[in-house]
Amino acid sequence: MKILLLQDVKGQGKKGEIINASDGYANNFLIKKGLGVVATADTINSVAIKNKAIERQKAEEKQKAMDDAKRLKGQVIRITASKGSQGKMYGSITNKEIAEELIKLGFKVDKKQIVLKDPIRVVGEYPVTVKMYAEISTAVTVIVE
Repeated sequence: MKILLLQDVKGQGKKGEIINASDGYANNFLIKKGLGVVATADTINSVAIKNKAIERQKAEEKQKAMDDAKRLKGQVIRITASKGSQGKMYGSITNKEIAEELIKLGFKVDKKQIVLKDPIRVVGEYPVTVKMYAEISTAVTVIVE
């Protein structure tokens, strides 16, 4: 029996998936507990249309991320840090400050997308990776003055 899952079911599938289940399991557990409904031709078609729309949206997001990565590649970001009289920095530069500078340049970047092993504590030039999408990342240069 084909069942459309209304909720995630451990060992069976995720919400919105159509699974094949034995008649007894489907009737006595999935349908009775409200975890699924019988998949008719209409529901199968609507799920297929919804899945295609989701795939199309993901493809558009990936393409936009690729375009943004091309524009961002090689950008140089200058950050002025407060220093003492001997040139030693107060505090450090974190991914939050780098993300704020990228936003000022017109890129939509969240601080979670900036890959920084440790906060920058010394004046200098640093290569930083920005993850735009799952497999798409690019490098920028951060110059701390």
